[in-house]
Amino acid sequence: MSYSHLTIWVIIFGLAVGSFLIRFSFLGIIGDRPMPEWVLRHLRYTPVAVLPGLVAPLVFWPEATDGMTDPARLAAALVTLSVGYFGKNVLMAILCGAVTLYGMIYLLG
Repeated sequence: MSYSHLTIWVIIFGLAVGSFLIRFSFLGIIGDRPMPEWVLRHLRYTPVAVLPGLVAPLVFWPEATDGMTDPARLAAALVTLSVGYFGKNVLMAILCGAVTLYGMIYLLG
């Protein structure tokens, strides 16, 4: 499907305005007022919720394997989760996951 230049620019402008309004609603309207404790408690979990949402498609439907689940990526994800959960060390979990991924790719071909 082909879009005209005007349509593409209208879409870009609409996304820019939408993105600005979403950020302004939180940063501009609330500003420097203190937030309630329950809001701050929930905001602490935002990175924990976003990171798996970014990584899960790369594990279960990787582009490198045409969307087929790959044992190397599953093994790396499991090792990363295990090391992170039991070791409580993010950098060590990432390192172990990377070593597992590249090691499994090397072993499995």
